[in-house]
Amino acid sequence: MKDAWIEQWLGAPRFQRYVDVCNGDRAQALKLYEWNVALGQALMRDISHFEIALRNAYNETMESRWPGKSHWLLDPDSPAVTPIWRIRKDRSGLKRGTDVNYQNRRAVDGAIRKCGGNSATPGKVMAELSFGFWRQLTSASHEKSVWVPFLHHAYPAKTDRASVDQVIGTINTVRNRIAHHEPIFDRPGNPEQEPGQLHPALMRVLSMINPEVAEHLGPTSTVQAVLAQKP
Repeated sequence: MKDAWIEQWLGAPRFQRYVDVCNGDRAQALKLYEWNVALGQALMRDISHFEIALRNAYNETMESRWPGKSHWLLDPDSPAVTPIWRIRKDRSGLKRGTDVNYQNRRAVDGAIRKCGGNSATPGKVMAELSFGFWRQLTSASHEKSVWVPFLHHAYPAKTDRASVDQVIGTINTVRNRIAHHEPIFDRPGNPEQEPGQLHPALMRVLSMINPEVAEHLGPTSTVQAVLAQKP
């Protein structure tokens, strides 16, 4: 096989997905793979700008309204770290109390340790936290503790939390797929995650939290141009 090097490079199972989509045309499959990489790079550029804008908008909103003496990320009473208990069923059907804030608390505690423990500064802790942490702050479990008293102020009046959360959650999912070199060109069963629909949704949310950044990003984004080049 003259193109055996492709499977040695990408791995047979990974490349096969592209071959299947291209009805066995391996040359076309390679073009699709390269386009998928280019699309991921274009999206990651915009997602990175979105992430920075999001975390700074959230921090500004939380910090200006947090009543504690310490920064809201460093305060032990912060809704980012205090337990939030929900009753859920496990795999066997048993109902058990679950702390849905456990992962966020681990993320914040880990960031504080990496940034010097008691000497950690809010800015360094913020930079250490992943997009996944910021994404969780608009989840349903944080509606009463974070969204209602604080974060809704980062958005225009009457913004629907669930709609915003769906977009940010999708951005996080696609971001992780790009980071792990997974396909993003085909999201069967979940059209909201198709890049052609995701990017406009990203821009809408960005325009809510920072219109000026959205105005800057729009003309400089290459996502739509790459989408138009799909082989």
